[in-house]
Amino acid sequence: MTSLNLIPREKIIERLRYENPWWLNKQIPQLYSAMSRRLYFNIFYPNVIEREVHRAVVLMGPRRVGKTVMLFHSIGQLIAENVDPKKIFFIGIDNPIYIHLSLEDILSLCNQSLNQTNLNGCYVFFDEIQYLKDWERHLKILVDSFPETKFVVSGSAAAALKWHSTESGAGRFTDFMLPPLTFQEYIHLKNMDHLIYDGSITYGEKEIPYCLTHDVKALNKEFVHYLNFGGYPEVVLSEKIQSDMGRYVKNDIVDKVLLRDLPSLYGIKDVQELNRFFTYIAYNTGNEFSYETMSRESGIQKDTLKKYLEYLEAAFLIKVLNKVDVNAKRLKRVTSFKVYLTNPSLRTALFSPISETDSEMGNLIETAVLSQWMHREKLDLTYARWKDGKNEGEVDLVLVDDKKYKPVWGVEIKWSNRYFDKPHELRSLVQFCKANSFDKALVTSIDQFGIKTVDNLSFSFLPASVYSYNVGDITLKMKNS
Repeated sequence: MTSLNLIPREKIIERLRYENPWWLNKQIPQLYSAMSRRLYFNIFYPNVIEREVHRAVVLMGPRRVGKTVMLFHSIGQLIAENVDPKKIFFIGIDNPIYIHLSLEDILSLCNQSLNQTNLNGCYVFFDEIQYLKDWERHLKILVDSFPETKFVVSGSAAAALKWHSTESGAGRFTDFMLPPLTFQEYIHLKNMDHLIYDGSITYGEKEIPYCLTHDVKALNKEFVHYLNFGGYPEVVLSEKIQSDMGRYVKNDIVDKVLLRDLPSLYGIKDVQELNRFFTYIAYNTGNEFSYETMSRESGIQKDTLKKYLEYLEAAFLIKVLNKVDVNAKRLKRVTSFKVYLTNPSLRTALFSPISETDSEMGNLIETAVLSQWMHREKLDLTYARWKDGKNEGEVDLVLVDDKKYKPVWGVEIKWSNRYFDKPHELRSLVQFCKANSFDKALVTSIDQFGIKTVDNLSFSFLPASVYSYNVGDITLKMKNS
């Protein structure tokens, strides 16, 4: 451990003791214990205590969605379950004090500071692991070298985590994705569960269990607030941050990813160009693009654009949605596609908060609905758009069964009550349903509930806020089952 000579051993041990206060007082810092747990905690924690399958847990997700907090909540839970606090290590890899040390060096210092001889039965948490070069190789070695130790790591630079872990961590890592807050989690964090009750809706000929609201106006007020401020737990709980959302989110989320994480991972030279490109996408979230128009409007070469889209998607800042035709057939050449922010409040941070009567509201509602669906892995979500002689149309969200290449359902996302009163105007949806032998579809509204029949088709109308809440709720129930 010659590299230790750079910083005195005592200083590093001092830092480790500071980062692990439970070694002395048997509790996590009050800052974390006072914070509400995300609803995803109950799904994540079983991975932490799983010891039969010999794997490290890799907690991934965008910046500021609460990964570090979830690690501390896990530590708090372990202590509550009578795990010896001196068997729990937490190390923030982003601290420069550790920069010349291997993970094994750090662990041996933890042991020294506690007068322990081995790591058997220990839980080791590495936060912000992506700051360690070749982290996945080092972690794999640890997993193999210390079979009696559980390793849990978190990281934001998703691209590095995703691509690398599949190559060298095969069979050694369990990935867990922590997305931005769902609308359901937002309501829960704000202690507003009283707005929701268990009910049911009619969809086609079936009654299906569904969360409904006693007060759609109050829920919509929260929904608009969620669009503006809702993706990040800290923002939801702090009016101070909301009043200066631009600075907080821009400095902490956008700038760190665009100016630091992505350039260092991919060797991007023109950082300002990437920044400009992301701002252009954020402003146009939910719009359809083609490489031609994108290149013309942004002044960036097509090949570079493709790479930027790939990087931004890997960093969980955007989601690209591909297009299908009226029969949900994939188009041979990808000429156009839609791009959404993974979190509508990113747009507020870069521009300004919107109100429910703003013209951009439609695109932000689509962005919010899609961001609820992003919590489901391996779903082939697309949108349909077609032009066939005089017939042309679009359906906002289509789920395709990737084995049968057939659409499973279509949803029309509206922030308007107009179509509840004039359902016959939903011509594209009618054409899509008939082309695919559907007898039903779902349409969102501002605050209208109910069933409308058009051309023997049954359209179930639901407020967009209620629909968004339920996508999150059903996703969590699926993950918990």
